Amino acid sequence: MKHIILYVLILAFTIISCKTNVSESLEDEHDHGAVKINLTKYSDQFELFAEADPFIIGKTTNILAHFTRLGDFKPLTEGSVRIELHVGTNGIGKTIEKPIRPGIYKFALQPEVAGKGKLIFEIKTESENHKIVIDNFMVYDDEHDAIHTAEEEEVDQINAISFTKEQSWKIDFETVSIQKDYFGKLIKSTAQILPNQNSEVIVTAKTNGLVKFFNNILEGQFVKSGETLIGISGKGLASDNIEVQYTEAKNNYELAKTNYDRKLALSQNKIVSEKEVESAKADYENAKAIYNNLKANFNSAGQSVASPQNGSIKHVFVKNGQYVEAGEELYSIVNNNKLIVNAEVQQKYYPYLSLISSFNIKSFTDNKIYTQSELNGKLLSYGKDIDEDEGYLIPVNFHIDNKYGFLPGSFVEIFIKTKSDKKALLVPNSALIEEQSNFYVFVQLSPELFEKREVKLGVSDGINSEIIAGLNGDERIISKGAIIVKLAAVSNTLDPHAGHVH
Repeated sequence: MKHIILYVLILAFTIISCKTNVSESLEDEHDHGAVKINLTKYSDQFELFAEADPFIIGKTTNILAHFTRLGDFKPLTEGSVRIELHVGTNGIGKTIEKPIRPGIYKFALQPEVAGKGKLIFEIKTESENHKIVIDNFMVYDDEHDAIHTAEEEEVDQINAISFTKEQSWKIDFETVSIQKDYFGKLIKSTAQILPNQNSEVIVTAKTNGLVKFFNNILEGQFVKSGETLIGISGKGLASDNIEVQYTEAKNNYELAKTNYDRKLALSQNKIVSEKEVESAKADYENAKAIYNNLKANFNSAGQSVASPQNGSIKHVFVKNGQYVEAGEELYSIVNNNKLIVNAEVQQKYYPYLSLISSFNIKSFTDNKIYTQSELNGKLLSYGKDIDEDEGYLIPVNFHIDNKYGFLPGSFVEIFIKTKSDKKALLVPNSALIEEQSNFYVFVQLSPELFEKREVKLGVSDGINSEIIAGLNGDERIISKGAIIVKLAAVSNTLDPHAGHVH
């Protein structure tokens, strides 16, 4: 009886094992048919992402290649692409004249030789020729080895977020390699935009008189150099009447000139002496100097006050019809092409001020970040002592070109960067997603698969943030469009192959 029971158990175990082996064999056969290899390569101009069958001698390999321009992360929409497979001295290739859909080219190759080789994609458009080369590319002579190698290299899709190339091409999307760069102490503060000290001019009256506006003079109004804005007239004044002085100087000049010309002519005939001629000449030169001096700034109607430079009127100090005296301020005009950025920092940062390397500023007007290079900026000075009237803060001054319409008197946020001998991992701030005070980035597993990963942040310069933990230096992340990928992941409705043409 025991022998019979043992025999039945062995038979049952054998049947179960056979069924298991058959099931595994069928499962293997099913999986093998679905196995694809992913090819990803970046050049200086393009991203190549291709899905392909394993490369096996004598088997037709289908390749679906996606080409993305790195300048704008949009698809290659025109031009031919040639694919070539080189193993040793053997080479095969095929040219596709145009994409089957924007950015997508479909190829079919039948490898002839096994071994390591090169897979080359040559892009030709009307304006450019470009090559993308994948080295150490493997062609197999055994289908089983090829499939299992592909399975081992397949990206783990557990917890991965699928976002196809066709989807990314439709939005403002970009990926970048994680930077590793020198990143020193960062000083964050508020700064004020001030006019350049030599860009503001105060125009004053050169004589006593009554102010006359030739046109409206308004603060903020742009005026050109030499444009006449105000006149000052002494008409009706009993004393210090510039119009009377001007007329008198003009008459004296004309009389002295006539007298000098007459005596000079008489001297030719020895009718007058040389002494009389020299005296007449001296009177003429004096009268001419007085008249020309008045003529340069005045006329018979008084003083004409012109703008000394291009710029905007900052302040108007007088009213139309007001009496002014010589030296009194009339208006000020400022040229805001050059500006000063004045920051005040805490005393604890003083040891780092000699190490300042660059700066970024954030405008409260448009909420944009501007770099030192964009502003053609430079450090002018920093304080060497403490002024108690300034709240014991240290002033730091930078010079910038006003390319982006900064308003003098307004405030900006400033990020002052200092030199360092240590490198840090940096990611663009646009790559960061905040959730409940925690920060995440989307790490690229393939150009169509991304992993949401928590990171720990260090300091930020307004454009990039230091990563303390969560990333290593050889990964690629989404730098634009991360929020869209996040929403796509939440919706959980994406088909990993949506939009693909197989």
